Amino acid sequence: MIVVGAGLSGIGAAIRLRQQGFGDLVVLEKAAQLGGTWRDNTYPGCACDVPSSLYSYSFAPNPGWSRTFAGQREIHDYLRATADRYGVGEVLRCGVGVLRAGWNRAAGRWHLETTDGDYRATVLILATGPWHVPHRLDVPGLGEFPGPVFHTAEWDHRVDLSGRRVAVVGGGASAVQIVPALQDRAAAVHLFQRTAHWVLPKPDLPVSPALGWCLAHVPGAQRAMRAGQYGVQEGFGHAFRHPRLVGPAQAMARAYLRLSVHDPVLRRALTPGYRLGCKRLLTSSTFYPALNRPHVHLHPTALSAVRGRRLIGADGTGTEADVVIDATGFRIGELPLARDVYGTDGRTLHETWGKDGPTAYLGTSVSGFPNLFLLLGPNLLSGSTSAITVLEAQLAYLSGALTHLRRGGHTTLEVKPAVQAAYNAAVQKALETTVYNAGGCSSYYLGPGGRNTFCWPWSTGTLVRRLKRFDPAAYTCRTTPARRAAADRGRPAGEEGITR
Repeated sequence: MIVVGAGLSGIGAAIRLRQQGFGDLVVLEKAAQLGGTWRDNTYPGCACDVPSSLYSYSFAPNPGWSRTFAGQREIHDYLRATADRYGVGEVLRCGVGVLRAGWNRAAGRWHLETTDGDYRATVLILATGPWHVPHRLDVPGLGEFPGPVFHTAEWDHRVDLSGRRVAVVGGGASAVQIVPALQDRAAAVHLFQRTAHWVLPKPDLPVSPALGWCLAHVPGAQRAMRAGQYGVQEGFGHAFRHPRLVGPAQAMARAYLRLSVHDPVLRRALTPGYRLGCKRLLTSSTFYPALNRPHVHLHPTALSAVRGRRLIGADGTGTEADVVIDATGFRIGELPLARDVYGTDGRTLHETWGKDGPTAYLGTSVSGFPNLFLLLGPNLLSGSTSAITVLEAQLAYLSGALTHLRRGGHTTLEVKPAVQAAYNAAVQKALETTVYNAGGCSSYYLGPGGRNTFCWPWSTGTLVRRLKRFDPAAYTCRTTPARRAAADRGRPAGEEGITR
């Protein structure tokens, strides 16, 4: 097996699969170290919006989080420590970028061209994650801006923002974290926000020594905390699936805005015109107070042009800036490497999916791409579920698939086209009545063709149950001539290994 990516998903896959006896595995990571999005995003204020107790692997719980919502550095440290603890370094190869991956039908193997030469393996696992490829500003004149310009995922720590006029473009999760973190040092902060977001207060508190001791030493304490916070998250998820139930949370968000922002003009600009949950729900107890500061200015408009140091909004207003920070997020619906992974008919994943965006069976398998498995693939996440919960459910499914391959003496597993089509039709039908689709907004949940490629339309419990057992009937299993010849020679199936 080859796992591409050493972030949250790739680390988890390497650990879990090796624990299940799949030791013939290598993890390729193009960066110099592991960590994924928690390695890359080092901007001020970067933190998780899922409670810390839910943001750790179930097999490696962390009772030592310092806050109820952990920051970037602490999460990155946790991932590195977990990888060290489970010996991921033994199979990790950093600085290796995948250039192309193609399926060899005759050999029943994947052939990868990388910056470290060629690799071949029976199984390919893409753990490249949805929060990886930055969505970059494309504004006339931005290239001629005379000061620093950088994306939040590529923060330039050499730039001193003290006493400077800083423009932040984007109103999503990263902007909500950055603006409060910058307002104490910048001379002025200008936030260009095309669309207002619903914001709830974030109960981000330090974990007291007493609570930390209980979590580490009292049997069941950490499990109980995880269960309680999981219940809260699932409560939001239930409301998102039944939009008529969103009202109380939306009223809470509106009251929080009213209590936090007293200027009626500013408050009106911060009030969304769609239902809560239609876009990613944001949590912050510092964003609204920062906007109340006299040197922090909200521009409720898109950035449409840059002329020298002057930034022009779509509404015709403008302001001067010394630094521009691109906080426009990631290309969520564009799977990294989708244009470079070729299936049985010679087409790439990107070409196979077309303009409607990614589809997969259970977010994991794609017809026409045998022995390819996607982690955190299409239609598995939502606005309320921890990515780690989803990942671990997928790893259970993946382990079942690989066990079936090994025990059955097969070379390939490929999901049946009709099964994939029926599953995705059911997903899209179920999404029609959720707030994700019917909430009255445009979000990254939706692909260019308007199809929801991100959200899971049912409960997290349903997801875990669906992925708990691998169903061979959904797949076509084949054995290549090479594998049959190996078996005839008495060589155990599945021991060809990863080759270079």
